[in-house]
Amino acid sequence: TGISEDRSWSPPVPVSVMAATQTFGRKRNATAVAHCKEGKGVLRVNGYPVHLVQPETLRVKVLEPVLLLGPERFANLDIRIRVKGGGHAAQIYAIRQALAKAIVSYYQKFVSEVAKNEIKATLLAYDRSLLVADPRRKEAKKAGGPSARARYQKSYR
Repeated sequence: TGISEDRSWSPPVPVSVMAATQTFGRKRNATAVAHCKEGKGVLRVNGYPVHLVQPETLRVKVLEPVLLLGPERFANLDIRIRVKGGGHAAQIYAIRQALAKAIVSYYQKFVSEVAKNEIKATLLAYDRSLLVADPRRKEAKKAGGPSARARYQKSYR
């Protein structure tokens, strides 16, 4: 036919299979996606180091998983978090949830089940919202009132 058949071709083999996991955290309309892989302890949020997270008052909330588990567990991991949607506080809570879920998932997949269970128990004992999303959402506004439940004042005269 005109097309030469080359049977010696094989698909490219990856140089090294990187140990990585991807998890998400949610709070209201904010969604944070954490990409966790082996590295040298880098922790970034939207490309910025975690110690520059705004607002400052909630910065300690983002670092809670690190403070609870100890920095040595994060020393050989690079975690990069992308966050969008929601307000400042919701984004902070989404980030901390993504971070906590990332470390649990990484330890389950690449370290050991025992270490994962230990981490999970520590996080759940402190705050369940670190691993479990809060399903509450804003109730829809209805006609005949200014908000979901309140009604407009009615007058008889």
